[in-house]
Amino acid sequence: MTVIAWIVEGTWPACIDAARTHAPPDVDIVLLHVTGPDVPGAAHGAFAGLLGRARPDRDPGTALEHLAAASAEELLAHAAERLGRPCTRVERTGRVEREVVAAAEGADLLVLARDGDPSHLGPHSLGPASRFIVDHAPCPLLLVWPETAPGIATIPPPPPHHR
Repeated sequence: MTVIAWIVEGTWPACIDAARTHAPPDVDIVLLHVTGPDVPGAAHGAFAGLLGRARPDRDPGTALEHLAAASAEELLAHAAERLGRPCTRVERTGRVEREVVAAAEGADLLVLARDGDPSHLGPHSLGPASRFIVDHAPCPLLLVWPETAPGIATIPPPPPHHR
């Protein structure tokens, strides 16, 4: 059995705590972090378009790629320490939502945290990447709140035609 915990800045502690609580001790836990290509890609493009390609050693996109990799490695290390049991750390790069769905293929459970509006129950509690993952995951999901869930009084009212 394999449980994947999607590690994202800001919400990862809730995913680790949920994986530790809900995954039996003999289960393989994979800590997954995905770095999007947006910022390094923009820097590469700006450098190539504005400054030419004469000095690739000065390309700021390469420096941003190294910083992103170091940040992901540090985040995964903190997550593994919080988990407190053997795990596999996986870093992927690409469109975040698609990389998470691809990594979840064959998994028995994917743990992810809500990353949208934390003050209300409902669809806006999921950001765009999380919404895509919830809609397309090829395995069961455990969706957790990064903090205490808001009360049921925060559920949006029904549309006027359903009242």
